Amino acid sequence: MKKFFATVGIVFLIFLFVGLPIFFGLTPAGKTIWNNWMYGLEKVDEKTYENRKQVEDTCRAMIASYNQDKLVYEQYKDSTVQEERSWANNAKIRANNTASTYNAYILKNSYVWADNVPSDIKMELPIIQ
Repeated sequence: MKKFFATVGIVFLIFLFVGLPIFFGLTPAGKTIWNNWMYGLEKVDEKTYENRKQVEDTCRAMIASYNQDKLVYEQYKDSTVQEERSWANNAKIRANNTASTYNAYILKNSYVWADNVPSDIKMELPIIQ
């Protein structure tokens, strides 16, 4: 019985290390299967890259919008002119809306980076008080 299992094991190893490479490397059916599998992997990689790029671009746009509104708020918040204080208040509201949306977006899409967040992407935008 041991001889039988040893023989089956040897035949299996020969098939594994000789037969499969010949099948996938030299036969049309094997090449078709291999190429379809590799094509599927490439499509998944492309989709992953496109998704990550979209999330990063959205984050960068929201950060830029937040920073612009925050600068307007900082510039006009202590103005003596009522209209300029109104600009500051509107900029603060926009910045806080952006921060709230951004923080929810980061929470929803944090899986995209798998603990490898780009240095220019913040994990949270603070709410202006």
